[in-house]
Amino acid sequence: MEQLSHFGEAWVKAWNAHDLEEILSHYDDNIVFYSPVIKRINNDPSGTIRGKENLRAYFSKALVAYPDLHFELYHILEGVQSVVLFYKSINDKLSAEMMVLNEKGLVCEVRAHYK
Repeated sequence: MEQLSHFGEAWVKAWNAHDLEEILSHYDDNIVFYSPVIKRINNDPSGTIRGKENLRAYFSKALVAYPDLHFELYHILEGVQSVVLFYKSINDKLSAEMMVLNEKGLVCEVRAHYK
């Protein structure tokens, strides 16, 4: 659990610093990312992004769209080869991201949820 706590804290710290390279360092090249925010920012009804370079483009747009973005981490939930980060997200919405981790400890799949 200590390793997952470090992961969650580092992930939030990277987002709060708006450090795109540090944010992306948590993700595998073959990431699959699902989020309702993708629908809005990318105008993509599937809400899905595949591949780290596409994720880079999406995160770049998100950082521009939300210049005051600041996350507040509430809980880190441990799973089997996965973690759920529960945090306050954009516009003070509650968010939970279920992240599947590969053998290298990198995120290979995300399912983002918002209240």
